[in-house]
Amino acid sequence: MTPRWQPTAHLETLRLRARLYHDIRQFFAKRQVLEVETPILSAGSVPDCYIEPLYTNYHGADAKRLFLHTSPELAMKRLLAAGCGAIFQITKVFRDGEVGRWHNPEFTLLEWYRPGFNQDDLIQEVDEFLQMLLHCPPAERLTYCALFEQHTGLHPLHTALSVLQDYVVQFGLRDVHRLERDTCLQLILSHHIEPLLGQTCPTVIMDFPASQAALARKRVDNPQLAERFEVYVQGIELANGFYELTDPVEQRQRFEQDLANRKALNLATYPLDERFLAALESGLPDCAGVALGLDRLLMLIAGASHINEVLAFPVDYA
Repeated sequence: MTPRWQPTAHLETLRLRARLYHDIRQFFAKRQVLEVETPILSAGSVPDCYIEPLYTNYHGADAKRLFLHTSPELAMKRLLAAGCGAIFQITKVFRDGEVGRWHNPEFTLLEWYRPGFNQDDLIQEVDEFLQMLLHCPPAERLTYCALFEQHTGLHPLHTALSVLQDYVVQFGLRDVHRLERDTCLQLILSHHIEPLLGQTCPTVIMDFPASQAALARKRVDNPQLAERFEVYVQGIELANGFYELTDPVEQRQRFEQDLANRKALNLATYPLDERFLAALESGLPDCAGVALGLDRLLMLIAGASHINEVLAFPVDYA
C-alpha cells in the first residue's frame, strides 16, 4: 500500500498562510518592531509541569543533550537584555505528546516583546492585531477572578479547596480530592469556561493568580495576582502574555520550585537555562511579551475545524 504523500492542507490554505505571514510582517514593520531569529536547539528548557520538551543528542566534541525549544522566549529575552529593542519572531516550536484537533507537536508560534509596555499596553496592541487579521470587534477584558465568579459563582483565590474539588467532580475525573488548587482551577477553566469565551469578540482574561504567574511579574498593588493575560477567540486559547518578570533572584526561585514540582509528580527534570538567568542578572528592560499560536489563528481565518487542515504535513504524515 502506497503511503499518503499529499499535503493535508489545501493549496489555497497554504497560500493563505503565506499571506498571513506577509500581513504580520507589515503590521510590525509599521511599528518598527525588528524581526529576529533565535536557535531552535537549547541547552536548557523551561521546567513547566504542563509542557514536555522534545530533545536530541549532540555528538560533537562537546557531546550533550539539546532541547528543541517549546518557545523562543528565553533566547528572545537575551536579545532584549542585549539592547535590541522591540522584537518579534515567527518560529517552529515543539512540545511532546500534544496531538489533537488544536494540537500538533510541531507548530508555529508568533512571539513579540515590547520594551516600555505594561500589561494593558500589550493587550491593546494584541487587540489591534486581531482586529486587523480577523476583522472582529474590539476585545472584551475580564479579570480572572471576575470571570470565575461570573461563570461558577466561585472565587478562585478565596473558595475552599474542597469546594473546588467537589466542583470538578462533574467533569467525570477520578480522585479529584487529590487535586491541588491550581489544577482544579485549570480544569474548571478548560472544561466549563473556555468554550464560552470569545464568541462575539475576542475575550482577554487578565490578572491570573500569582501561583500561575509563570514568567510574569506579580501585581505591586496585589501580590496574590500576576500580570498575565490570555486571549480567547471562539472558545480557543489563542495567546498568552506577560508583563515580564525582570528580577533574576525571583525567576530562579520560580524555576527551582517548578523543578521541585516536577520531581514530586515523577516527571523528568531538565537543566535550567543559565544563560537566560545570566541575561536577567545583567538587566532585562521593563517590557511585556506575548506568544500567539499561528496555526490556530490560521484555522480561525480559514474556517478550519482541525489543525491538519492548515498544516502541509502534520505529525502523522511527516
